[in-house]
Amino acid sequence: MRRVILAVTGTIAGLVALLSFKSHVPSAPVAATTGGSGGAASSSSSPSSGGGQTEVVPGAFPQGSIARNLPAGETAVDGKVASTSYGPVQIQLIKRAGKIVKVAVLVQPTNTLHDVQIGEFAFPKLISETLAAQNGKIDAVSGATYTSAGYIQSLQSALDKRS
Repeated sequence: MRRVILAVTGTIAGLVALLSFKSHVPSAPVAATTGGSGGAASSSSSPSSGGGQTEVVPGAFPQGSIARNLPAGETAVDGKVASTSYGPVQIQLIKRAGKIVKVAVLVQPTNTLHDVQIGEFAFPKLISETLAAQNGKIDAVSGATYTSAGYIQSLQSALDKRS
């Protein structure tokens, strides 16, 4: 009889602990890419300044069109909108002399807070890999498989366009 009471009490205590567990959101800084022709990156860098460095800005990455006032020789290429299970993903590339110098996310899933958090986690990593690889052969981000697949699909459509 004591074993039964001990087992039931232990089970209840375990369930209470499990149900009261709160997961933590990672607080790692997120990188925003800046590109350009030379100089050092600063928090007030313009599109034509900065040397392709990565500027650490918590919770930020290039969103929306970055094709305003492009310097001579740079062209903007929008990828097609890729549909994912959680919503659409679309990116924009800025190319200079056939090389990718900037990437921005035009459309991302925003149906829930979790979708936004995944985007804040995954897009900076995907953008960094894109700038390093200079092609669409990049790895998906673990935990953001669908978002990564949409990003890669939109990236490849932008790369396929002649600009």
